[in-house]
Amino acid sequence: MHISDRFRPSLALLTDLYQLTMAQGYWKKKLAEQEAVFHLYFRKNPFNGGYTVAAGLADAIDFLQHLQFTPEDTAYLGSLRGSKNQPLFEAGFLAYLEQMRFTCDVAAIPEGTVVFPNEPLLRISGPILQCQLVETPLLNIINFQTLVATKATRIVEAAQGDPVMEFGMRRAQGPDGSLSASRAAFIGGVGATSNLLAGQIFNIPVKGTHAHSWVMSFDEEQDAFAAYADVFPDDSVFLVDTYNTIAGIKKAVKVAKKLREQGHELVGIRLDSGDLAYLSKEGRRLFDEAGLSNVSIVASNDLDEYLIQSLKLQGARIDTWGIGTKLVTAYDQPALGGVYKLAALRNLTTGQWEYKLKLSEQLAKISTPGIQQVRRFYNEQGFLADMIYSEETEPSSTLIDPNDVTRRKTLANNTIFQDLLVPIFKQGKQVYQNPDLRSIQQYARHQVQQLHETIRRFLNPHVYPVGLESNLFNQKLEIILKLRQGEKA
Repeated sequence: MHISDRFRPSLALLTDLYQLTMAQGYWKKKLAEQEAVFHLYFRKNPFNGGYTVAAGLADAIDFLQHLQFTPEDTAYLGSLRGSKNQPLFEAGFLAYLEQMRFTCDVAAIPEGTVVFPNEPLLRISGPILQCQLVETPLLNIINFQTLVATKATRIVEAAQGDPVMEFGMRRAQGPDGSLSASRAAFIGGVGATSNLLAGQIFNIPVKGTHAHSWVMSFDEEQDAFAAYADVFPDDSVFLVDTYNTIAGIKKAVKVAKKLREQGHELVGIRLDSGDLAYLSKEGRRLFDEAGLSNVSIVASNDLDEYLIQSLKLQGARIDTWGIGTKLVTAYDQPALGGVYKLAALRNLTTGQWEYKLKLSEQLAKISTPGIQQVRRFYNEQGFLADMIYSEETEPSSTLIDPNDVTRRKTLANNTIFQDLLVPIFKQGKQVYQNPDLRSIQQYARHQVQQLHETIRRFLNPHVYPVGLESNLFNQKLEIILKLRQGEKA
């Protein structure tokens, strides 16, 4: 199979096998249309941070809009065999899949919103078979982009207003990993990417320099710089560390002076190895002494928020940061760990909702029941607290941390609030207009600024108050106790 064949028009099979075996089970037992509610959420902020930035919704919407099993899809499913070499899937079920169209309601927290553990990023409501089928692809899309957007936000925060570029395509996890990472990094505040396809698809500005091979292909380093400047007289950034960095900078100064004589300006140099603090200071000194203060110094070399913060403290004279591996791979935490749990099921006899809960010996893994919404309280200084509540109950003003019941917060009745989950699909029809990517980036930047600086810090951040509304907490506790009692029976 060619690489271009992997990204097919139909992505219905972009899922785990057990989603299809469960779907056949629902269909076979005549439960396929039973109404259910699922929530997608995560349990812990990534990178030991104090917040997370939601991303990936636009791609999730696109997936759901085009969810349809083609004859090629069902032919493949029909070829699968069970342990006794019998067809794994029945012909009637495969015919059902071909006719099926997505009819669920979807509510989601918009991209760029700062979010926290246990808050539903998406709520999927509708026939249980359809809700089940979309679990894996939604997690695949939301988990990764949310992770990278959060990492990018932290890196941009460390840069303190300096431009940040994403240079990570060559280290990304495959073609789609690189495209998704470029998109998510832009949401997180990165200003440009080296990935041309991402630039074309998402309208992200593209930037780049040249490689060491360009310099090595000439007998003299200065000749390489001069040749590049001849081709790009107004857009040259020289990579100066192929041999000796200080010597390379001095040669770049000479070429920059000649460029100026010809009516052009050198844009900058890039440092990709060595002591970046020292080399950037020396580079700045040499360019300033030559009257070339306009020349920018770009740094790369496995940078992340911690290294940028350290270089800033050392007084490094770096103007622009090029971030690759540590960003697009979310190097220090390669997975968000988002989950997708059933929270309510419509009783086929009574028509009433029955709240569902996954029990666990680990407190953090006990899911929350109910048809959930997230309410954010704030004032003119910023965000105050988030409350997860059930839409079926009028919320109280008290929230309780489900992992530590001694942590409670009561909000004044006149506190301003906003409910974060907004309608995306109604009965399978999209009712939400995706903002353009730059608007999402600006929104994300504003969202992060609404958090207190103690929550935004990288080490030992303050914990932002998030809890269950007291009625929902009590409902959850009641279900837990009932299930625990059933274990003893």
